[in-house]
Amino acid sequence: MEPFERFILNTMTSIEKLKFLKEEQVRSLAKEFGTPLFVYSQSQIEQKCDEAKAFPNAFGVQVRYAMKANPNSNILKIMKQKGILIDASSEHEVKRALHFGFTPEEIMLTSQEFPKDFKNIISSGVKFNVCSLRQLQAYGEAFPGGSISIRFNPGLGSGHTKKTDVGGVTSSFGIWHEKLNEVKSLVQKYNLNVEKVHTHIGSGSDPEVWKAVAHYTLEYAEAFPSVTVVSLGGGYKVGRMEDEKSTDLQKIGAPVKILFEDFAKKHNRKLILEIEPGTYLVALCGSLITSVDDKVDTGPKGFTFLKLDTGMDSNTRPSLYGSKHPLVTVKQKPSDTSPKTTEYVVVGHCCESGDVFTQKEGGEPMTRVMGESEIGDYVVMEGVGAYCSSMSTKNYNSFPETPEVLVSNTGEFKLIRKKQTIEEIYKNEILVL
Repeated sequence: MEPFERFILNTMTSIEKLKFLKEEQVRSLAKEFGTPLFVYSQSQIEQKCDEAKAFPNAFGVQVRYAMKANPNSNILKIMKQKGILIDASSEHEVKRALHFGFTPEEIMLTSQEFPKDFKNIISSGVKFNVCSLRQLQAYGEAFPGGSISIRFNPGLGSGHTKKTDVGGVTSSFGIWHEKLNEVKSLVQKYNLNVEKVHTHIGSGSDPEVWKAVAHYTLEYAEAFPSVTVVSLGGGYKVGRMEDEKSTDLQKIGAPVKILFEDFAKKHNRKLILEIEPGTYLVALCGSLITSVDDKVDTGPKGFTFLKLDTGMDSNTRPSLYGSKHPLVTVKQKPSDTSPKTTEYVVVGHCCESGDVFTQKEGGEPMTRVMGESEIGDYVVMEGVGAYCSSMSTKNYNSFPETPEVLVSNTGEFKLIRKKQTIEEIYKNEILVL
């Protein structure tokens, strides 16, 4: 089979549609703010918050926003207004959340790296979710008699790739479940109050795996009579492409609710459920407006490439995970005729072979059926509200940080992040020669 024929087998056969913007809005935004440009919808984020707060539960539910998904201050403000708590992954995220209005008690720190400013952070009232025996001992030494949450690795995980699976023997996240007795020993030694147990298994959200993990997590809760909250993490799959399915929160939550009810009958303890969505709350609420900078081909047996004016410096998910995002052509000038379609390999502007937006995991390029595009037309990349701006390879090739706009509930376009200047890129460098 020829290379081109092999790639064609992976071609998307339907054209994706805009998620929340209209074509005239795309043109207006591009004209006013330039491209590339992240655009977020306030109303869409608020709707997702409401969906998360309606998660099936027996005795109450707490929702924490995994702020690493998108920590823009305006998005944090929306979460605060909707009564969403914060899941912080570093001491720096803690300080960022505090700066933008969250109280210490509303923040849970779950960090791979032990915080350098640990004592001040915990003394302020921030809740700490210990992720290793070392962290547990350090907490006990610093705050004997204190209250903690403990993250366990239950021995299994779920992810659409191994890179998004954070449970099982290949994952360093959490205390391995077979070390429960060591955990109990340290808890007893320092007279600690375990108020919460926590698991998070990845972003696959297989309902059966999730139910199994809930069962194991309740067993950890059984081991500590002081536990009042059980956190099952987040990682709910969001279908960005038309052929991908999103997690149904009602479906995966229903059997878990029953497990909590059974636990209450057996142990006379009504536990609060906690979830920590990040992707679910913001992924589909963001678009990236780009312009077609160039169009090249590699001959009749090769490919036609669309070169965009953005790349992995704005969205690194395709190069990192082989993730797919809808790519919607918006003509620079409105047209009454139905758009023609064609197949493209869509690439970014970084001088990097991996900066390809239409690729499989592992880097193999694949074509995408799209509306026919010319230089100067717009391509809107959808599903970029989570882990794009926040996880980008910002400033690679010295490209400036991409500006961001919020579409308010009144329909106004509000700039919420300015485009970075070239001077800001190197302002922290110290010239010594």
